[in-house]
Amino acid sequence: MCGLCGALAGSDHWSDATVTAGGTRDQRRQLRNRIAGAVLAHYRLTLREAGGGSAVLQSATGQTALVPHLGALWPLAERLAKRPLDPLDPDLVAALARRGTKARV
Repeated sequence: MCGLCGALAGSDHWSDATVTAGGTRDQRRQLRNRIAGAVLAHYRLTLREAGGGSAVLQSATGQTALVPHLGALWPLAERLAKRPLDPLDPDLVAALARRGTKARV
């Protein structure tokens, strides 16, 4: 998807609902992106803001994908990582524990 299409697609996903408590919509999105980034780093992927509520996912080899909302992130991440991503992988859990990664609101 090109950048313009991503910007026009919007972010109609349940994770972007305004009924979630704790901070502004931008603050909640940034927190989700930081947490997702910590998980994705284990798989040698990075996530950065792209504007318009979208993000750009990048692999260690330079492949990129525009992520319009959180629901699209994990399938794209698996495609770029070329393997399934398991959030309960013991190595991932241990890596996050070593980093002291916590969801702070």
